[in-house]
Amino acid sequence: MTVFYLILALLAGAGLPVQAAANARLSKAIGNPYAATTLQLSLAAALLLLAAAARGDLAGLSRFAQAEPWQWLAGLASAAYVIAGIVLMPRIGAVATVGLFITGQAAASLLLDGAGLLGMPRRAFTALTWLGIVAVALGIALVVRGQAPARGAPRIKAGWILLGCACGGLLPLQGAVNAGLARVLNAPLAVSLASFIVAAAGMAVVLGLLTAFGGQARPRLAGLRELPWWGWLGGVVGACYVTTVFSAMPVIGAAATVGATIAGQQIASVLIDRHGLLGLPRNAVPAVRLAGIAALLGGILAIRLS
Repeated sequence: MTVFYLILALLAGAGLPVQAAANARLSKAIGNPYAATTLQLSLAAALLLLAAAARGDLAGLSRFAQAEPWQWLAGLASAAYVIAGIVLMPRIGAVATVGLFITGQAAASLLLDGAGLLGMPRRAFTALTWLGIVAVALGIALVVRGQAPARGAPRIKAGWILLGCACGGLLPLQGAVNAGLARVLNAPLAVSLASFIVAAAGMAVVLGLLTAFGGQARPRLAGLRELPWWGWLGGVVGACYVTTVFSAMPVIGAAATVGATIAGQQIASVLIDRHGLLGLPRNAVPAVRLAGIAALLGGILAIRLS
């Protein structure tokens, strides 16, 4: 079972570069990143509604009142994470943004495991655990180091660092909250459905406010005709990721789950860069980045075996 969830987390993480490319292409097609995200989240919610109905998970929503009110708000973490990416990337660059997100994810997952927060099983940190933590931290540093930043990248202000780390840390917290909600509803797809409905609603509110008062351009729906088929995959990948994370966390731990998704993300990114997939240019993959992925995988294994 442990191996199954580790592989599942790796695959879920591997979908994230596909999601990023799909969202970027959709944003370009309609000329509004907030509208693109709202559309992808809404599509994911619609697909989850169909899947939950087919699996019989909608009955779990009848236990709505048994859950804490704040457990239904976990989807807002997805909206906050996406908004942070839209805000940070033009200001500090993609490499720094991803590095801050990953750092926040790793720190939050270790806190969840070490303190047993939000209903997660508390895990004692042995010498092997700490060795794994060091390896994961080294892997993150090498991965970020192996991605050359754009020339003239701006100096990162403390506020941007806090925002990036905080919003990255929201994802493991979201997973833990959803895992608790899943124990109440006993219907995982209903949990994912609720999460994406809340996320889509949150993004829709932000989109409306920015369009009305923030000078954000209205989406150009005519551009959807030029969208390739894979441009619609962002919501599907997101649904798979969220469901996998909250399903795997109680079994293999938050740190191992997050570490596996990060490793899967980097492996897929290397393949995309190396072969120029999804319409992106080919880029050489430096050895330091490969070493970082190897350190990540070794650290995950050490944490899991501890």
